[in-house]
Amino acid sequence: MSKQFIRIGIVSISDRASSGVYEDLGIPSLRNWLDQALLTPWQSVARVIPDEQPEIEATLRDLVDHEGCDLVLTTGGTGPALRDVTPEATLAVADKEMPGFGEQMRQISLNFVPTAILSRQVAVIRKQSLIINLPGQPKAIAQTLEGLKDEAGNTLVHGIFAAVPYCLDLIGAPYIETREHIVNAFRPKSAVKPAS
Repeated sequence: MSKQFIRIGIVSISDRASSGVYEDLGIPSLRNWLDQALLTPWQSVARVIPDEQPEIEATLRDLVDHEGCDLVLTTGGTGPALRDVTPEATLAVADKEMPGFGEQMRQISLNFVPTAILSRQVAVIRKQSLIINLPGQPKAIAQTLEGLKDEAGNTLVHGIFAAVPYCLDLIGAPYIETREHIVNAFRPKSAVKPAS
């Protein structure tokens, strides 16, 4: 019997947030965005961890292999600083790399800040799960997931989440649906299931 919901791992990677120096904002902002964007019921498995590559790798493996997450979203640790090792940890647990996600995130963010070229986000597939590194700032997270819209709400540049549901279809994860006014998930007509 197939799952009637999607299980999503949310990982905030930050030395300071994990040690309690400041409150983590990545996980609440991701939960809020997913609540608004997803029509499909979902469950989250959240982790706040330091910028330590072995711990990041272990967390990603645990979320996919033991927690059964279909999608894992990380935030933080993707810049050029010495402690930023999220992309290296993500690639270390990958079966396949999905470079288009990182390319599109940088393209979107370049509309707002020239330093977007310093971002090193990657996305990979591990088993039947998609893992995506997102930016660290809540505003940038929403921008990269949703894309760019004009004042009337029309999409000018697609956000990365438009491609996530079909990617999950292709790797055998649950079928998910989105609220079109937030993010219009694209699927070929042959892959669209009738509304139940």
